[in-house]
Amino acid sequence: MTDKPQSAFLRLQSDMAEFARERDWEQFHNPKNLVMALSGEVGELSELFQWLTPDQADNFPPEKRQALEHELADIQLYLIRIADRCGVDLEKACNEKIEHNRKKYPPEKCFGRAVKYNEL
Repeated sequence: MTDKPQSAFLRLQSDMAEFARERDWEQFHNPKNLVMALSGEVGELSELFQWLTPDQADNFPPEKRQALEHELADIQLYLIRIADRCGVDLEKACNEKIEHNRKKYPPEKCFGRAVKYNEL
């Protein structure tokens, strides 16, 4: 019997937990603190887009690309760490949420419309 390959989420989750353990940071990585850190990272991502026009945002400035990549990575890693600390299978939760949204927003009702499900 062969082992199932580990998903990207699980590898990152394991890497983040090891990173925290190696630095004795688990004591600080409670869900509240992690959510606050995540909020700060989202703010840093927002700053990168703050004064861009929609066209500039669609064609993100190449000289700021690495900053964009780092902020997105920070956000992803904090989400994964929060899920780990809360015992949430994030990959499963994402898949379930996509299916939920498929039912909530059927293409025949929402195609080309930016409205909430209760307005369809």
